[in-house]
Parts: sequence; structure tokens; C-alpha cells
Amino acid sequence: MIITPLFILFLLLVFLVLWQFIKSIDDRKWLSFIISVLLTPVIYFYLFYPLLNIFSNYHHEKHFEAIAWKEKPTLRFEMSNQIVDNQFFKGKTKSEVQKALGASEWYGWDDTLKINSPEKWNYNLGFKPGAFNIQQECLELVFKNDTVVKSSQYQMENADY
Repeated sequence: MIITPLFILFLLLVFLVLWQFIKSIDDRKWLSFIISVLLTPVIYFYLFYPLLNIFSNYHHEKHFEAIAWKEKPTLRFEMSNQIVDNQFFKGKTKSEVQKALGASEWYGWDDTLKINSPEKWNYNLGFKPGAFNIQQECLELVFKNDTVVKSSQYQMENADY
């Protein structure tokens, strides 16, 4: 387990709330303190932390790996921040991108041409974990003269909802 400032802050918050609750049941401060100290890890790891993970938009991040991209398409969103934030594929050719990501899953719409353009490659990233995520994440790579000039991420409504 990695101890971070946010972890300590949340743990203290759970302790204080629990201590106030137990103090309202019994006036003996020493007993309330001991019970709070013993129950804080249990309440934190079995109640607070699972609820935090369900309702927050946090997800794990991984470095880009071509094999993982192809074998586990439902976890592509974990690699998306590195691809978009660092413009990981900028300057790469279509053949290099196709080797790393595979063939484009669909072409993006080009308003100037009024058609789907083969210069805009799109890939499905899946759904980020969370209780209320109904939007699918997508990655778009824009090519100019056979090289990537821009990569971006966008959300697409799921037609099933």
C-alpha cells in the first residue's frame, strides 16, 4: 500500500467522523478513542473506499503498450492520457500507427468534405469505470501528408441508453 497525503487526509476524515459518532453514544473519551482507532481501518477499506471508487471518475493509468492495446481493448482508456497528453503518435506515419494500434475502427467526419475522411482515424477506448459513466471514450488521430499532426480524445453517447 502506498501512503499518500490524500490517503492520510481521507483516513483522518473517517476517524474524526467515526469518533464524533461514537462520542455521541458514550461519554467516555478514552473508550470512544480506542473504538474509533480500531474501527477506522475497517470503515475506511470496507465502506468509504469502495464508495469513493464507485462514484469518482478516477481510473488507473498505464504506459502505452501495443500488445495490451490489441489484446485488451476494454482497457485502452488506461493508456489514452499518455497518447493524448504527450501527443505520443505525432509525426508517425499511417503504417507506424497501424502497426501499433491496428487498422482504424472508423473514419472521422470532415466538415469541409462532407464525408468520412481517411485522414481521421478513430479508435474505441471503452468506458471509464464508475457508477454513472454512460459515455464511450474515443481516440481520434488526424493525419496530414500521411503523418499524425494531432491526437484527441472525445466522448460518444452509447446508443443503448
